[in-house]
Amino acid sequence: MSISIRLSRGGAKKRPYYRIVVANSRSPRDGKYLEQIGTYNPLLAKDSGERVKITEDRARYWLGVGAQPTDRVARFLDAAGIQERAARVNLKKGEPGEKAKERAEERAAKIVEAEEAARAAEEEAKAAAAAPAPAAEEAPAEEAPAEEAPVAEEAAAEEAAADEAAAEEAPAAEEAAGDEQAEG
Repeated sequence: MSISIRLSRGGAKKRPYYRIVVANSRSPRDGKYLEQIGTYNPLLAKDSGERVKITEDRARYWLGVGAQPTDRVARFLDAAGIQERAARVNLKKGEPGEKAKERAEERAAKIVEAEEAARAAEEEAKAAAAAPAPAAEEAPAEEAPAEEAPVAEEAAAEEAAADEAAAEEAPAAEEAAGDEQAEG
């Protein structure tokens, strides 16, 4: 039979109150226990003396018999100076999971690709600015007729719109004139 020193929950809903008990490790959390050796009230302030109460001589007895405290109770016993608790270091505590690592790698790959694309664009811009200086003089002469063509198309489109507006206004004007003659 293995014996553990652990917390047994009591109190109302959302108002926890714990007993520090010595129990068979196979018994239910709030079930039968061998002895109550203290209490823990998490609702009290951390600096309150009433928060954790432990009967020191009974705790030492059960530890001497071979009872194993849970991690939380071991912290209480260490704070009370009854039993030293070995400091644990969890090296994987702050490490992200596998999926998070995969997402981070994908983001890093996308950033690298974007930086490479930006560098390539900068190099192309530098090459284009340095090399086509003579070609730039010839290009405006070729582009001039091309620029005039859209202007001519825009003018034609504006004239067509004006003609349509005039065509729509003409019947309305004739109706208005007919109404005036009928009144007069």
